[in-house]
Amino acid sequence: MSASGAVEPGRPGVAAAPSPTPGRAPVPGRLFRPISAEDEEQQPTEIESLCMNCYRNGMTRLLLTKIPFFREIIVSSFSCEHCGWNNTEIQSAGRIQDQGVRYTLTVRAPEDMNREVVKTDSATTRIPELDFEIPAFSQKGALTTVEGLISRAISGLEQDQPTRRANEEAIAERIDEFIVKLKELKHVASPFTLIIDDPSGNSFVENPHAPQKDDALVITHYNRTPQQEGMLGLQAEAPEEKPEEEDLRNEVLQFNTNCPECNAPAQTNMKLVQIPHFKEVIIMATNCEYCGHRTNEVKSGGAVEPLGTRISLHITDPSDMTRDLLKSETCSVEIPELEFELGMAVLGGKFTTLEGLLKDIRELIIEGKMKAHFIMNDPAGNSYLQNVYAPEDDPEMKVERYERTFEQNEELGLNDMRTEGYEAGLAPQR
Repeated sequence: MSASGAVEPGRPGVAAAPSPTPGRAPVPGRLFRPISAEDEEQQPTEIESLCMNCYRNGMTRLLLTKIPFFREIIVSSFSCEHCGWNNTEIQSAGRIQDQGVRYTLTVRAPEDMNREVVKTDSATTRIPELDFEIPAFSQKGALTTVEGLISRAISGLEQDQPTRRANEEAIAERIDEFIVKLKELKHVASPFTLIIDDPSGNSFVENPHAPQKDDALVITHYNRTPQQEGMLGLQAEAPEEKPEEEDLRNEVLQFNTNCPECNAPAQTNMKLVQIPHFKEVIIMATNCEYCGHRTNEVKSGGAVEPLGTRISLHITDPSDMTRDLLKSETCSVEIPELEFELGMAVLGGKFTTLEGLLKDIRELIIEGKMKAHFIMNDPAGNSYLQNVYAPEDDPEMKVERYERTFEQNEELGLNDMRTEGYEAGLAPQR
């Protein structure tokens, strides 16, 4: 169950100390002084302010102090002499910490009830033995003691009991029983656990043995969850968005050019295509609206391969004519049975079907009058013929990788290409 209600000062007299002597200047460098009842110079600042209960002027007292082995805090206390309303709260004088903090105190003796406690607005207070919890932001922050924290919870539960007894008597009786259990805790008849969990990291439970270790107190620092970040009003750092890479595979690019026949303005379409089990190629097509000329060309999307490629297909069925085919501009074609050979660069690059490439001799092959071999020989290694059994081997097709001859490298312009030590050759002569 949870409790909320009137805020009671945990340290009566701290915020109600007399106002400082007029004209007294604060000691330089000691704006936040360690809290001490013997420090006569440590006096609150009094500010006349509006009472939100009767809307007449009351008095707010601010005390800037430092908790030993903790950090600076601001204690604020308001009282109204007209209606008697008062309120006390504390605020951290620093920033929200990098990590949350959880204090787990095992209260074993009456002396533990006097431990100093700083509880901020964002802290959750739990007593597991009673299944009792004070949620975050249900009470204002307070500078108090363990006993004062329990008394504050009792006051919060008691304040609405008259209304509950009139409307919900059964619930009021259960809360009365629970209040009795809370009051029994103050006598420490048996040990109990007090947990203060603050995602802001600004709550505190005193270690009376500091700087030595306190066996009764466990302090745990943890990383906040995104929900806790949002609860504290912090904007979680969004993961750095990587710029989206333009996917050219789904785009048809267009650019202006001239028709190779009539030189009229024309438009060329270009698309990047991934051929399954092969590589990417660039298909370019031009259509002239003036003379009707059409051209298409295929460029390899990669560099010259280390080895040449010879692809031999045994054509045994008309369905072989539907195989996809990529003939680069460096590829030659042979059909030995017809003593047919198409030299390198005669038709340029083509991405078509076997039937499309063989349209001039299509009728002889399709009618099945003879079986033939179709050989593509590409020293640059950038040609392709579809394997209809992929990824298994095609029994009718043979793919060979071979070392290029000197003459083939000469045709490709590779013999005079220098890839090592060319920087030295570019050095200026002196």
